[in-house]
Amino acid sequence: MAGLYLEEFQPGQVFQHTLRKSVTESDNVLFSTMTLNPQPLHIDFDFAQKTEWGKPLVNSLFTLGLMIGISVHDTTLGTTIANLGMTDTSFPNPVFHGDTIRVETEVKSVRESKSKPDRGIVEFEHRAFNQDDKLVARCLRQAMILKKNA
Repeated sequence: MAGLYLEEFQPGQVFQHTLRKSVTESDNVLFSTMTLNPQPLHIDFDFAQKTEWGKPLVNSLFTLGLMIGISVHDTTLGTTIANLGMTDTSFPNPVFHGDTIRVETEVKSVRESKSKPDRGIVEFEHRAFNQDDKLVARCLRQAMILKKNA
């Protein structure tokens, strides 16, 4: 497995993920329509042109999913039992078609499960940046992770 086990995470550890993605118009429109989100700010160029942004914004839930998805290969691929929650999510700057997203992940805390000896909980802080190094998304994620010798 490419993912790390509970014992391999340490508070303060930071992952600079090498995988990056340029967001396309197709990504945004497909995600918005697949999730039944008709917000014209995401899918209607004429509407979006008349807003303060002057063009469509990428759906923030796509940005959130992309940010966490980029982190998986370096952190939790095959070792996650479940996501327990995401808190303190913010989108301080918009994402537009053509922006390239890079992600870093910081381990905030690690603890063993009190009820199941084969697992524990890791809290991650994911941060996504565009090509200009502007923070575009941030969230804390709590994940249940397998222990190595479980």
